Amino acid sequence: MFDNLKKLHELKKMQDSFKKERLTFQDKGVLVAMNGNFEVEEVILNPELSLQEQQDVVRHCFNKAREEIQKT
Repeated sequence: MFDNLKKLHELKKMQDSFKKERLTFQDKGVLVAMNGNFEVEEVILNPELSLQEQQDVVRHCFNKAREEIQKT
């Protein structure tokens, strides 16, 4: 039982360290930053792009951030 508590404590430490990680993805002047809990910390849009282009790039950046966090 002590070993299980020890493992649980280690998992909690890992989870806390993921919260502190920040992943930033940028494409065509659009920037998306997320933390390890999949919380969006920052979004910067590029006003030179059309609305449709911005939507596509933001979606792409979110998906790339999610993929990278899951790999971690």
